[in-house]
Amino acid sequence: MQTVKMVVTGPFSAGKTQFIQSVSEIDVVATERKISSEEERAVKSATTVAMDFGRITVDEDLVLYLFGTPGQKRFDFMWEILSEGMLGFIVMVDSTRPETFREARSILETFRAYAPTPFVVAANKQDMPEAWDMEDIRHALRLDAETKLLPCVATNRDTVKTVLLELLFSIMQEMESGK
Repeated sequence: MQTVKMVVTGPFSAGKTQFIQSVSEIDVVATERKISSEEERAVKSATTVAMDFGRITVDEDLVLYLFGTPGQKRFDFMWEILSEGMLGFIVMVDSTRPETFREARSILETFRAYAPTPFVVAANKQDMPEAWDMEDIRHALRLDAETKLLPCVATNRDTVKTVLLELLFSIMQEMESGK
């Protein structure tokens, strides 16, 4: 059986935990704790402090392991640990919070430095009226035309599966080309 480790990363409150919960066949192992910062509590009440873990069996020969990173900068020491052995990663960005785009770009560059693996960018909350247009997000994140930028709604299993399949396809292409 082939296992594929994928990391789901991105800024605070981008939707990483929800993304994994939407598709995992097991109860997600989550390390959420109450938020102490008043400013961050205005956005949500709890945050990931170490990791989230979920699993998806694609078929009898392939299992995906999903590891979600904490989004808060103070827990970024977990990023490198979680990136070890990954075959690809997803950068989640909240399409309704452009103030987080610079941080998302920085996280993307950090993970590319950890391992030169395939990645995709998932523009979450595309169902919201205030969501930025996909091409505007591409421009704001300074993504080239070859980088896969995919619309996503982390609560929607189908859009989450589409993002995962695009990353899996990229991983398999890279493995076949012998990189």
